[in-house]
Amino acid sequence: MPYSNIDRSSDYFRVKTYTGNGADNRAITFDESTNMQPDFCWFKDRTGANSHNLFDVIRGVQKPLLSNSTSAELSGYDLFDSFNTNGFTVSGSTADNTNFNGSSFVNWSWKANGAGVSNTAGTISSTVSANTTSGFSIVSYTGNGSSSATVGHGLGVTPALVIIKPRDALSANGHWYVKHKSLASNNNIFLNLTNATTDVSGQSAGGIGNLSSSSTFGFVNGTSNISSVNVSSGTYIAYCFAEVKGYSKFGSYTGNGSTDGTFVYTGFKPAFIMLKSSSSGAVGWITHDNKRIGFNPNNYYVEPNNSNAESADTDKILLLSNGFKLISTSASWNSSGGTYIYMAFSENPFVSSKGIACTAR
Repeated sequence: MPYSNIDRSSDYFRVKTYTGNGADNRAITFDESTNMQPDFCWFKDRTGANSHNLFDVIRGVQKPLLSNSTSAELSGYDLFDSFNTNGFTVSGSTADNTNFNGSSFVNWSWKANGAGVSNTAGTISSTVSANTTSGFSIVSYTGNGSSSATVGHGLGVTPALVIIKPRDALSANGHWYVKHKSLASNNNIFLNLTNATTDVSGQSAGGIGNLSSSSTFGFVNGTSNISSVNVSSGTYIAYCFAEVKGYSKFGSYTGNGSTDGTFVYTGFKPAFIMLKSSSSGAVGWITHDNKRIGFNPNNYYVEPNNSNAESADTDKILLLSNGFKLISTSASWNSSGGTYIYMAFSENPFVSSKGIACTAR
């Protein structure tokens, strides 16, 4: 049996950097020679303090969600025009955008399975765009307020990570709810906040239930007998991820507070890492990738929970051929005894199905 069924990660995930030119309807092409039409695109202006902008094929273009905000889905914003055969088209009509003249941008894109189909696996019918090979699905649903409700995710295996964002103002708070497989029962964490993990059953607004089904995800009601990710008539988008050997990894590690820090084995050379201390509410989310400036140890980062420009602070992390190593004492990466959750996607598997090993960054 091969080490991984995915030899070419770029068929399912891409990192793209580019400089804005202010033009409308600007087509951006991925660097790789093979085509990948994205279904979920996440943009960040690296130069300016502008929001993260997220788009997906189910909700459609010109409807950004902001990972650093509780805002409802925006509408009519001329920022993103199309998902293309091997890239995407952006516009430059406003300052807080995807193509502002002279700004540097990073884009992370995932492939699902097109515009989506009806899914009736749960008690709430959903629209699902699912790629079972790469373990990624986009799920749109309308809440019914039931404490026992479930929603189909289309992955065919139990997800390792589910992120849900209310699209309208009906939710109690509009937070980005995150359920990671490493979090304890009923615990969620929030993509737009620095908070540590929270037992949402003890909060007024509830959240995402435990990840235990190969077909559906469910909810936890809070003390007010509601779940903010299942308010009656509320509209929601969920991004669901399952672990695929050699391509994606979702796990946790314990920091040691040393510059000779914890090594985390992923089984592949990372192209993208997002991590967060689940034990500390004093630090935010961190993202690194293999396309932005610098090679080990000069890996720059941005924070999904705020609009800050990219940080040029280095000596935090090494991207290796089979995982990553922390080299900082900072609480955001490697506090002594701190617990961290992460999601990672590969540039290449450590060993391909043909027996070819990859090298470090």
